[in-house]
Amino acid sequence: MKPRLKFLDRYLTLWIFLAMALGVLLGYLFPGIHAISESVTVGTTNIPLAAGLILMMFPPLAKVDYSLLPAAFRDSKTMWLSILLNWVAGPLLMFVLAVVFLHDQPGYMSGLILIGIARCIAMVIVWNDLAGGNREQGAMLVAMNSLFQILTYSAYAWFFLNVVPPWLGMQSIDIQVSVSDIAISVLIYLGIPFAMGYLVRKTLIARKGIEWYNRVLVPTISPITLYALLFTIVYMFSLKGDMIIQLPKDVLMIAVPLMVYFVLMFFISFAIGKWSGLSYDKNTAIAFTATGNNFELAIAVSIAVFGIASPQAFTGVIGPLVEVPALILLVRAASWMKQKWYHA
Repeated sequence: MKPRLKFLDRYLTLWIFLAMALGVLLGYLFPGIHAISESVTVGTTNIPLAAGLILMMFPPLAKVDYSLLPAAFRDSKTMWLSILLNWVAGPLLMFVLAVVFLHDQPGYMSGLILIGIARCIAMVIVWNDLAGGNREQGAMLVAMNSLFQILTYSAYAWFFLNVVPPWLGMQSIDIQVSVSDIAISVLIYLGIPFAMGYLVRKTLIARKGIEWYNRVLVPTISPITLYALLFTIVYMFSLKGDMIIQLPKDVLMIAVPLMVYFVLMFFISFAIGKWSGLSYDKNTAIAFTATGNNFELAIAVSIAVFGIASPQAFTGVIGPLVEVPALILLVRAASWMKQKWYHA
């Protein structure tokens, strides 16, 4: 098991691009995948996608030492920096990029804005873990993002789509997002894997001891993250494989501002963290938390408000297709900066 994990980890970037290609090919050759996917969707929650995301997040959350979370929450410097980056810098940057690149495509523009205000609560845990970030800090920041998301997403959507566009001479877009929809998304994509990780850790350490847990169980469950990640990528790409091939110009139109966002947000966050004197592991947790987005929530909101065939929903689906390769490359960038900036 251990050698296979090392082999998979060493060539992870290659496997991700191959998974993307396989997903696109499957979606193009077998358009019936759409009907199958709809049959296993409850409300706005797709069961296979939710299962893939939950399994992907479970091993990192099972590695978190939950006894250290109170200390992480007391780190006010890290918390305030994360709040500033996540809830001020991130939404503003995405809004600016959406207006600059997509002002003549209001559907795509509003879809991108909905992504920008949906802060990451899911896959960021995986990227942080792969880059060697602080797990407890990452878990704390994700929990904080979840609370902020429930309380502020509706207000952010109203402000950035109804209030700000008229200031720029653009048409406002009326949107109403219920707090219950956001809470359900947080519960599914964060609450379930958090509960699984906490209960497994607490139960098995009490029965087997911490040494057995770290030496036997952790190496056993760790590959689940990477296998679930690859499954999720293939599945997501297969659902839009035909559209990616048929509408390459639109895909590129959406992908460019997203890629600019990921790169700028990550390196700005990382540079600010280094300038603030944060250690590599805490800085990495902040940078990835600030860079990632909750595409599951953005897609669910877009479908509920604008419809499944809307340009907003299409933008939401393209989002993770850009985020996955972008963030895995930023994992490599984080390792490079660790060598250059922290002399590790």
